[in-house]
Amino acid sequence: MKFPSNDNVLIGFEGSDDAGVYKLSDDIAIVQTLDFITPVVDDPYMYGCIAAANSLSDVFAMGAKVRTALNIVAYDSCNVTKAMLSDILRGGIDKVREAGGVIIGGHTITDIEMKYGLSVTGIVHPDKAIRNNTVKQGDKLILTKPIGSGVITTAWKGDMAEKEHIDKAAIWMSQLNKTASEIAVSVGVNAMTDVTGFGLIGHLSEMIADNFGVKLDFSSISFMEGAKTYAGRMLFPGGSKRNEKYFTGKIRENKLEYTDLMLLFDAQTSGGLMISVDGKKSGELLKRLHDSGIEIASIIGEFNDDKGFISIN
Repeated sequence: MKFPSNDNVLIGFEGSDDAGVYKLSDDIAIVQTLDFITPVVDDPYMYGCIAAANSLSDVFAMGAKVRTALNIVAYDSCNVTKAMLSDILRGGIDKVREAGGVIIGGHTITDIEMKYGLSVTGIVHPDKAIRNNTVKQGDKLILTKPIGSGVITTAWKGDMAEKEHIDKAAIWMSQLNKTASEIAVSVGVNAMTDVTGFGLIGHLSEMIADNFGVKLDFSSISFMEGAKTYAGRMLFPGGSKRNEKYFTGKIRENKLEYTDLMLLFDAQTSGGLMISVDGKKSGELLKRLHDSGIEIASIIGEFNDDKGFISIN
């Protein structure tokens, strides 16, 4: 299907970027995205925080600033009380405020399954939007959050997750990528994306496209507490298994155990940023991330000329 376009559409459907970008003037372009999720924790307020952080992330992945958001709500009034709904929306409000934006409206419908998220508008200079597939050979790959939210929240849905594990995962999922994005922009990076539904391997496949390859260092990748335990029990969501099926062909070399590899396919909610940065700048970027409190950020790989393929050691 071909969608209508015009000269002001700087980034649209032609690639696999995280958001659309539309030029308003020589100095301002708007960045638009939309996302919503079903509950991934018991606490309504924390669910609202996580859903909002997840929706806001695509704007940060483009190197943009959040300005406005609209609520998207689908709920069953027989099972979701007004107090619960209020807590969900309060979580969203707090995260949008933390992001530097404001919620200016939204829409609510009745549905049998709870869903919440945001339509978000950000701004960026028309020449400075950061794309996800503009990596350069020799760039270092930096990851800013641990992996494992998919398998942990699936364990929670099956009443098989320890409270400590889901509580810690919730904290990670509710953290904004705002600070990491701002630091990346100030240092100057070549490409950036966030790790969400396609998992680390899927989003990394979008970064390399058919133009570059990448070698991952598995030992440098951080995982949420409990993730490897639930992976060992094969408690992966359906999205992780679809990722495995779709992206396995991208892997050229792999020395991992099956469950470890599956964690790299694990569908994430509100994951961290993957940043492609010139090797000469990688030390500065990593130090500034650590100094800002993002101590878990690490270099997990390097881009090469093995076009379209990922190797893992």
